[in-house]
Amino acid sequence: MSSEYYDTIDHLENQSVDADYILGWAGGYLDNPAREEQRVTQAYTAGYADGKAGHTKQAGQFTIQ
Repeated sequence: MSSEYYDTIDHLENQSVDADYILGWAGGYLDNPAREEQRVTQAYTAGYADGKAGHTKQAGQFTIQ
């Protein structure tokens, strides 16, 4: 596993990004199948798309205050 994966997860957690976004990002980055339809949230979908693309551009929209 590349350090990019671990570094990105650590960065997202330190920035207080929503857990669904992080789980989506990890799933997309690892090319896992997406969640079942009833468990998908907007944060998960954004994270999954960003993970597939290899960036975190939408993460700022899902920070927890």
